[in-house]
Amino acid sequence: MKGTLIFLVFVLAVLAFLSMISGRRVPPPFIPQDSQHIVLDDPKACLECHGPGKGAPLKKAHPPKRECLKCHKVKGEGKSN
Repeated sequence: MKGTLIFLVFVLAVLAFLSMISGRRVPPPFIPQDSQHIVLDDPKACLECHGPGKGAPLKKAHPPKRECLKCHKVKGEGKSN
Protein backbone atom coordinates (compact mmCIF):
# COMPACT_ATOMS: atom_id res chain seq x y z
CA MET A 1 0.00 0.00 0.00
CA LYS A 2 2.80 2.40 0.89
CA GLY A 3 4.52 1.71 -2.46
CA THR A 4 1.29 2.48 -4.34
CA LEU A 5 0.90 5.77 -2.50
CA ILE A 6 4.49 6.78 -3.28
CA PHE A 7 3.94 5.86 -6.95
CA LEU A 8 0.76 7.97 -7.13
CA VAL A 9 2.49 10.97 -5.55
CA PHE A 10 5.35 10.57 -8.05
CA VAL A 11 2.93 10.41 -11.00
CA LEU A 12 1.08 13.51 -9.78
CA ALA A 13 4.37 15.38 -9.35
CA VAL A 14 5.44 14.48 -12.90
CA LEU A 15 2.06 15.57 -14.30
CA ALA A 16 2.25 18.87 -12.40
CA PHE A 17 5.77 19.47 -13.72
CA LEU A 18 4.75 18.71 -17.31
CA SER A 19 1.77 21.02 -16.97
CA MET A 20 3.98 23.88 -15.73
CA ILE A 21 6.40 23.59 -18.64
CA SER A 22 3.77 23.02 -21.31
CA GLY A 23 3.72 26.69 -22.31
CA ARG A 24 0.07 27.25 -21.50
CA ARG A 25 -0.41 30.76 -20.21
CA VAL A 26 -3.26 32.66 -18.67
CA PRO A 27 -4.85 34.65 -21.48
CA PRO A 28 -4.26 38.40 -21.35
CA PRO A 29 -7.12 40.56 -20.12
CA PHE A 30 -9.57 41.90 -22.67
CA ILE A 31 -9.52 45.59 -23.58
CA PRO A 32 -12.26 47.29 -21.55
CA GLN A 33 -15.22 48.48 -23.58
CA ASP A 34 -15.45 51.92 -22.04
CA SER A 35 -15.18 55.43 -23.47
CA GLN A 36 -11.39 55.59 -22.93
CA HIS A 37 -10.64 52.33 -24.75
CA ILE A 38 -13.36 52.16 -27.42
CA VAL A 39 -11.36 54.26 -29.91
CA LEU A 40 -8.04 52.41 -29.57
CA ASP A 41 -6.57 51.29 -32.87
CA ASP A 42 -2.91 52.17 -32.33
CA PRO A 43 -0.66 50.78 -29.56
CA LYS A 44 0.90 54.24 -29.16
CA ALA A 45 -2.45 55.41 -27.80
CA CYS A 46 -2.22 52.78 -25.05
CA LEU A 47 1.04 54.24 -23.80
CA GLU A 48 -0.60 57.61 -23.19
CA CYS A 49 -2.08 56.08 -20.01
CA HIS A 50 -0.07 52.87 -19.57
CA GLY A 51 3.41 54.26 -20.28
CA PRO A 52 6.08 54.80 -17.60
CA GLY A 53 5.09 57.49 -15.12
CA LYS A 54 1.50 57.67 -16.39
CA GLY A 55 -1.75 57.05 -14.51
CA ALA A 56 -1.86 53.27 -15.03
CA PRO A 57 1.71 52.18 -15.89
CA LEU A 58 2.49 48.62 -16.96
CA LYS A 59 4.39 46.33 -14.61
CA LYS A 60 8.11 45.98 -15.27
CA ALA A 61 7.64 42.28 -16.05
CA HIS A 62 5.10 43.02 -18.81
CA PRO A 63 6.22 41.62 -22.19
CA PRO A 64 7.03 43.91 -25.17
CA LYS A 65 5.51 47.24 -24.32
CA ARG A 66 4.67 48.43 -27.84
CA GLU A 67 2.65 45.45 -29.04
CA CYS A 68 -0.52 45.87 -26.96
CA LEU A 69 -3.01 44.84 -29.62
CA LYS A 70 -1.08 41.67 -30.44
CA CYS A 71 -2.27 40.07 -27.17
CA HIS A 72 -5.07 42.27 -25.81
CA LYS A 73 -8.30 42.04 -27.81
CA VAL A 74 -11.82 43.38 -27.50
CA LYS A 75 -14.03 40.70 -25.97
CA GLY A 76 -15.48 38.51 -28.73
CA GLU A 77 -12.97 39.72 -31.35
CA GLY A 78 -10.63 37.28 -33.02
CA LYS A 79 -12.61 34.13 -32.29
CA SER A 80 -12.62 31.51 -34.98
CA ASN A 81 -15.19 28.75 -35.45
